[in-house]
Amino acid sequence: MDNNLLRTAAILAAFAGVSVTLVAVIHEVTKTVIAHNEQRSLLNKLSVLVPTTSIDNDIINDILVVQAPSLLGANSSVVYRGRKHGQPVAVIVNTTVPDGYAGPIKLLVAVGYDGTLRGVRVVSHKETPGLGDRIEEQKTNWILDFNGKSIVSPPANIWAVKRDGGDFDQLTGATVTSRAVVKAVKNTLLFVEQQGSALYSLANLGQ
Repeated sequence: MDNNLLRTAAILAAFAGVSVTLVAVIHEVTKTVIAHNEQRSLLNKLSVLVPTTSIDNDIINDILVVQAPSLLGANSSVVYRGRKHGQPVAVIVNTTVPDGYAGPIKLLVAVGYDGTLRGVRVVSHKETPGLGDRIEEQKTNWILDFNGKSIVSPPANIWAVKRDGGDFDQLTGATVTSRAVVKAVKNTLLFVEQQGSALYSLANLGQ
């Protein structure tokens, strides 16, 4: 009787050990795959905003981590820097919209060295399906309206949605979302303008 109990306990312990090991291995493999996919997805988004033909550096690793919560919406934000032949081309700022309708919205905001927007893309959000989620470029072209704009075109004082007397259309039924994104993009342009060439000359924190 005792031997049978001991044998059963040993089998169960062995099974538990194998199960724990298997779960750990699967977790590590899955984590690696997820990280790889996230990296590839990020690189694709960066490449859309700043095409690889326009730069010759490794933009995904040529980064700065900056602290500018009042303008970029988070305690720390990543700035990706594009260069060609060592000369500045553009930065892509990982901007947080803190006051979205359903919570924070993550953006990538690309700004050329001349201060002109190369484009804006949504990384993540929790906005209402059919309303606020139309900030995604797959749903409407609204987010593409930022292309070519700058902090002086239109002037900073009309960087707002039309309902607030500004220059930008708001998404029907999603004024709060539209207003928050416009404000965040404007603040990102202000940040880039304030930092100027320092964004390219500061030490690379990505290596």
